Amino acid sequence: MPKNHFQQALQHCGLIAILRGVRPDEVEAIGKALYEAGFRVIEVPLNSPEPLQSIATLRRTLPADCVIGAGTVLSPEQVAQVKAAGGELIVMPHSDARVIGAAKDAGLCSAPGVATVTEAFAALAAGADVLKMFPAEQLGPHVVKAWRAVIPASVALLPVGGIMPSSVSVFVNAGASGFGLGSALFKPGMTAATVAENAKAFVSAWQTRHGASTPTT
Repeated sequence: MPKNHFQQALQHCGLIAILRGVRPDEVEAIGKALYEAGFRVIEVPLNSPEPLQSIATLRRTLPADCVIGAGTVLSPEQVAQVKAAGGELIVMPHSDARVIGAAKDAGLCSAPGVATVTEAFAALAAGADVLKMFPAEQLGPHVVKAWRAVIPASVALLPVGGIMPSSVSVFVNAGASGFGLGSALFKPGMTAATVAENAKAFVSAWQTRHGASTPTT
């Protein structure tokens, strides 16, 4: 079941790699570097160069326990394209019930972007699997703490936007279940070796907060 697969991946390591701008000719090496560092969820935003090709490459070259998804998914039609490419996770910058429903109907997991409690509960009612708190820079850990008091404990809260290794602990202490990591992890032009170093720093911060229980291989 995709939902169970996604939950297991987040339990292994609550860090989601966002590869905005990655190219198909470099994505295999970068994906392998992330996997070796401990990441088990990788997202390719659809406003990247030939994103569906990159998603298909990641799915073909990484082990089955790594969840591959798409970000910046804006329409039900794109959901179908992501599924055809082998994607299992639909990540959105917004909370469109049509897109959430399309993901659910396709048997895919969904992570809509929400910025208010009203949006959060509406997304859950539409079938969202986790909540992407976006943008995290604006919301901050105090909002995570306030949401955690009312959002069911079984629902993962995943802040996205501006997260650094140094801010992982404070957000986790506030109730964050994991994070989506963008330009601090990868940005266009970075080599796989650089991404690997960035990934290790984030995984180290995650392990420090979680008692080093997350395996890295």
